[in-house]
Amino acid sequence: MSVVALADAALRQRALAAAGAVADPEIPVLSIADLGVLRDARVTEDGGVEVDITPTYSGCPAMGMIAVQVEAALLAAGLPAPRVRLVLSPAWTTDWMSAEGRAKLRDYGIAPPAPRATRRGLFGLEEEVACPRCGSTATETLSEFGSTACKALRRCTACREPFDHFKCL
Repeated sequence: MSVVALADAALRQRALAAAGAVADPEIPVLSIADLGVLRDARVTEDGGVEVDITPTYSGCPAMGMIAVQVEAALLAAGLPAPRVRLVLSPAWTTDWMSAEGRAKLRDYGIAPPAPRATRRGLFGLEEEVACPRCGSTATETLSEFGSTACKALRRCTACREPFDHFKCL
Protein backbone atom coordinates (compact mmCIF):
# COMPACT_ATOMS: atom_id res chain seq x y z
CA MET A 1 0.00 0.00 0.00
CA SER A 2 1.38 3.42 -0.94
CA VAL A 3 2.12 6.16 1.54
CA VAL A 4 -0.74 8.22 0.06
CA ALA A 5 -3.19 5.33 0.45
CA LEU A 6 -2.10 4.84 4.08
CA ALA A 7 -2.52 8.54 4.78
CA ASP A 8 -5.97 8.51 3.14
CA ALA A 9 -6.99 5.45 5.17
CA ALA A 10 -5.88 7.14 8.40
CA LEU A 11 -7.72 10.35 7.44
CA ARG A 12 -10.87 8.35 6.66
CA GLN A 13 -10.69 6.60 10.06
CA ARG A 14 -10.25 9.97 11.82
CA ALA A 15 -13.29 11.31 9.94
CA LEU A 16 -15.41 8.28 10.90
CA ALA A 17 -14.35 8.59 14.55
CA ALA A 18 -15.05 12.34 14.73
CA ALA A 19 -18.39 12.12 12.92
CA GLY A 20 -19.40 8.94 14.74
CA ALA A 21 -19.14 10.69 18.11
CA VAL A 22 -21.83 13.25 17.20
CA ALA A 23 -24.89 12.79 19.42
CA ASP A 24 -28.38 12.45 18.00
CA PRO A 25 -30.15 15.73 18.90
CA GLU A 26 -33.43 13.92 19.70
CA ILE A 27 -31.91 11.08 21.76
CA PRO A 28 -28.64 12.50 23.12
CA VAL A 29 -27.44 9.22 24.65
CA LEU A 30 -27.05 7.83 21.12
CA SER A 31 -24.36 8.75 18.65
CA ILE A 32 -25.08 8.80 14.96
CA ALA A 33 -22.80 5.74 14.73
CA ASP A 34 -25.00 3.93 17.31
CA LEU A 35 -28.05 4.75 15.19
CA GLY A 36 -26.46 3.63 11.93
CA VAL A 37 -27.04 7.11 10.46
CA LEU A 38 -23.31 7.48 9.76
CA ARG A 39 -22.75 5.53 6.56
CA ASP A 40 -19.26 6.22 5.24
CA ALA A 41 -16.40 8.67 4.90
CA ARG A 42 -13.85 9.22 2.18
CA VAL A 43 -10.97 11.45 1.25
CA THR A 44 -11.84 13.59 -1.76
CA GLU A 45 -9.61 14.45 -4.72
CA ASP A 46 -8.95 17.91 -3.25
CA GLY A 47 -7.69 16.30 -0.01
CA GLY A 48 -10.84 17.08 1.99
CA VAL A 49 -13.12 14.64 3.72
CA GLU A 50 -16.71 13.80 2.83
CA VAL A 51 -19.04 12.00 5.21
CA ASP A 52 -22.26 10.24 4.21
CA ILE A 53 -25.28 10.24 6.52
CA THR A 54 -28.72 8.66 6.00
CA PRO A 55 -31.88 9.96 7.75
CA THR A 56 -33.85 7.58 9.92
CA TYR A 57 -36.89 8.53 7.84
CA SER A 58 -37.66 10.91 5.01
CA GLY A 59 -38.23 14.39 6.39
CA CYS A 60 -36.49 13.76 9.72
CA PRO A 61 -36.18 17.25 11.25
CA ALA A 62 -32.93 16.37 13.03
CA MET A 63 -30.89 15.77 9.85
CA GLY A 64 -30.07 19.44 9.25
CA MET A 65 -28.73 19.76 12.79
CA ILE A 66 -26.84 16.48 12.50
CA ALA A 67 -25.15 17.64 9.28
CA VAL A 68 -24.05 20.90 10.92
CA GLN A 69 -22.75 19.04 14.00
CA VAL A 70 -20.85 16.52 11.85
CA GLU A 71 -19.17 19.30 9.90
CA ALA A 72 -18.26 21.06 13.17
CA ALA A 73 -16.87 17.80 14.62
CA LEU A 74 -14.73 17.26 11.52
CA LEU A 75 -13.39 20.82 11.71
CA ALA A 76 -12.69 20.44 15.45
CA ALA A 77 -10.75 17.25 14.68
CA GLY A 78 -8.58 19.24 12.26
CA LEU A 79 -9.91 17.49 9.17
CA PRO A 80 -9.58 19.49 5.95
CA ALA A 81 -12.46 20.84 3.83
CA PRO A 82 -15.23 18.76 5.44
CA ARG A 83 -18.44 18.07 3.55
CA VAL A 84 -21.53 16.14 4.61
CA ARG A 85 -23.58 14.30 2.02
CA LEU A 86 -27.15 13.15 2.65
CA VAL A 87 -27.63 9.65 1.20
CA LEU A 88 -31.23 8.45 0.78
CA SER A 89 -30.69 5.07 -0.83
CA PRO A 90 -30.68 2.50 0.52
CA ALA A 91 -33.22 3.71 3.04
CA TRP A 92 -32.23 3.55 6.71
CA THR A 93 -33.49 0.63 8.75
CA THR A 94 -33.39 -0.13 12.46
CA ASP A 95 -31.27 -3.14 11.47
CA TRP A 96 -28.38 -0.66 11.17
CA MET A 97 -28.53 0.26 14.87
CA SER A 98 -25.69 -1.16 16.90
CA ALA A 99 -26.23 -3.55 19.81
CA GLU A 100 -24.61 -0.91 22.03
CA GLY A 101 -27.10 1.68 20.73
CA ARG A 102 -30.04 -0.61 21.55
CA ALA A 103 -28.69 -1.08 25.08
CA LYS A 104 -28.24 2.70 25.49
CA LEU A 105 -31.86 3.23 24.42
CA ARG A 106 -33.11 0.71 26.99
CA ASP A 107 -30.99 2.27 29.74
CA TYR A 108 -32.38 5.69 28.78
CA GLY A 109 -35.95 4.42 29.21
CA ILE A 110 -36.84 3.86 25.55
CA ALA A 111 -37.69 0.34 24.39
CA PRO A 112 -35.37 -0.46 21.47
CA PRO A 113 -36.63 -1.90 18.21
CA ALA A 114 -36.45 -5.62 17.56
CA PRO A 115 -32.98 -6.77 16.45
CA ARG A 116 -34.26 -7.44 12.91
CA ALA A 117 -36.97 -5.46 11.13
CA THR A 118 -39.91 -7.49 9.83
CA ARG A 119 -43.06 -6.79 7.86
CA ARG A 120 -45.30 -7.81 10.76
CA GLY A 121 -46.13 -4.17 11.55
CA LEU A 122 -47.60 -3.71 8.09
CA PHE A 123 -50.29 -6.24 8.99
CA GLY A 124 -51.04 -4.95 12.48
CA LEU A 125 -49.05 -7.73 14.13
CA GLU A 126 -46.94 -6.35 16.92
CA GLU A 127 -43.65 -7.75 18.06
CA GLU A 128 -43.26 -8.37 21.77
CA VAL A 129 -42.02 -5.13 23.38
CA ALA A 130 -40.42 -5.30 26.81
CA CYS A 131 -40.83 -2.45 29.27
CA PRO A 132 -37.45 -0.68 29.64
CA ARG A 133 -38.17 -0.08 33.33
CA CYS A 134 -39.28 -3.47 34.68
CA GLY A 135 -38.61 -5.82 31.73
CA SER A 136 -42.18 -7.12 31.51
CA THR A 137 -43.47 -7.96 28.04
CA ALA A 138 -47.05 -7.21 29.16
CA THR A 139 -47.19 -3.91 27.29
CA GLU A 140 -49.73 -2.14 25.11
CA THR A 141 -49.66 0.60 22.47
CA LEU A 142 -51.24 3.89 23.55
CA SER A 143 -50.38 5.80 20.36
CA GLU A 144 -48.48 4.98 17.18
CA PHE A 145 -46.64 8.28 17.65
CA GLY A 146 -44.65 9.19 20.73
CA SER A 147 -42.36 12.13 21.42
CA THR A 148 -41.04 11.88 17.83
CA ALA A 149 -42.42 10.25 14.69
CA CYS A 150 -39.93 7.37 14.95
CA LYS A 151 -41.24 6.34 18.37
CA ALA A 152 -44.58 4.93 19.57
CA LEU A 153 -46.05 5.58 23.01
CA ARG A 154 -46.62 2.40 25.02
CA ARG A 155 -47.58 1.46 28.57
CA CYS A 156 -46.50 -1.46 30.69
CA THR A 157 -49.50 -3.23 32.21
CA ALA A 158 -47.27 -4.72 34.94
CA CYS A 159 -45.67 -1.55 36.37
CA ARG A 160 -48.21 0.83 34.72
CA GLU A 161 -45.47 3.17 33.48
CA PRO A 162 -45.71 4.77 30.02
CA PHE A 163 -42.65 4.61 27.78
CA ASP A 164 -41.48 5.34 24.26
CA HIS A 165 -40.74 2.46 21.89
CA PHE A 166 -38.37 3.08 19.00
CA LYS A 167 -40.32 1.73 16.03
CA CYS A 168 -38.91 -1.06 13.92
CA LEU A 169 -38.38 0.29 10.42
